[in-house]
Amino acid sequence: MNSTPSSERIHIGIFGKRNAGKSSVMNALTGQSLAVVSDVKGTTTDPVSKAMELLPLGPVVMIDTPGIDDEGELGELRVQKSYQVLNRTDIALLVVDGTQGMSTEDERLLDRIREKEIPWIVVFNKSDLASRALPKGKNYLAVSSTTGENIEDLKTLVACQIPDRSQGRRIVADLLEPSDFVVLVVPIDKAAPKGRLILPQQQTIRDTLEAGAVSIVVKENELKTTLETLGKKPRLVITDSQVFQRVAEETPEDIALTSFSILFARYKGELKPFVDGVKALESIQDEDKILISEGCTHRRQCNDIGTVKLPMWIRRHTGKEPEFSFTSGMEFPADLSSYKLIVHCGGCMLNEREMRYRLGCACDAGVPITNYGTLIAYMNGILERSLEGIG
Repeated sequence: MNSTPSSERIHIGIFGKRNAGKSSVMNALTGQSLAVVSDVKGTTTDPVSKAMELLPLGPVVMIDTPGIDDEGELGELRVQKSYQVLNRTDIALLVVDGTQGMSTEDERLLDRIREKEIPWIVVFNKSDLASRALPKGKNYLAVSSTTGENIEDLKTLVACQIPDRSQGRRIVADLLEPSDFVVLVVPIDKAAPKGRLILPQQQTIRDTLEAGAVSIVVKENELKTTLETLGKKPRLVITDSQVFQRVAEETPEDIALTSFSILFARYKGELKPFVDGVKALESIQDEDKILISEGCTHRRQCNDIGTVKLPMWIRRHTGKEPEFSFTSGMEFPADLSSYKLIVHCGGCMLNEREMRYRLGCACDAGVPITNYGTLIAYMNGILERSLEGIG
């Protein structure tokens, strides 16, 4: 709980052609040998992410990517992977071989970065070997990963690109007063990670503590007794979506109720499109395609919520037999036009830019999108109630 989650860190993507020195620049920036460096072209074959502290920036995720000039059928797939990293990149470093200058591939990638409105820096590496004058400007810097020339200046320049996230967004703290009670309902089943809580639960507890409020964590079968013996009405009950219906039945109407999934949609600014999108469930017909997408990868259990429970509940609610597709981790279809509805997880493992990208893709394709918690609350007739308590 003391470590900044990956989804809350600044994501710095490092892009460029093979042998431009991307991995060397990343190692020089961090002062560590995070990436393998070689004179052999194409040493980095897949995006490599590393969460770390980068002074003076603080917690970041560094992402080293394959060369954007890779060749052959496999090389094209690697280039696609590099471009996909842009979807979760907060700051883009385009590393150019200073002895060769900007190429067509570099210019094409820089155009894409600008289109996506990602803060960027062009880093001309190998300045110690360059025989020509290298471009200068607000977003251009010549460095040498070998001699360390201008590496500190690069850190400073990167720090200046950090997007402003001081918008006062909180998970739950803005809803609480000091000494308020918050009851968190956390099922412990086969899918729960042994010995720890999942990330949304951890982050909610931390945010509650920062508000000076008190967290009471219970399993679903302990909620009723806990509410009866508290002696003080809790300000809010927050539940895992899987037990939403049971928790709603056992939580008195005068106590505000919501879910972790709904809180995180509110926190990341996605709640309104998710609430609007859930209404598309009523128009689902037989053989309509529904995409269920998770932002993390985990071992599927026999009663997995994404691949088992949600399809079962959707069939029961609609009385139809739609066709379901599933994605996880960084997989997300480029073409969404065939889907009638997208149901996304809470997105706790995805950063804000990645979630905005997925929402944008759905919007551009005209496909309604919602998330687990919103959908489950809607199907149980408690969506309106779950939104009342969070303003």
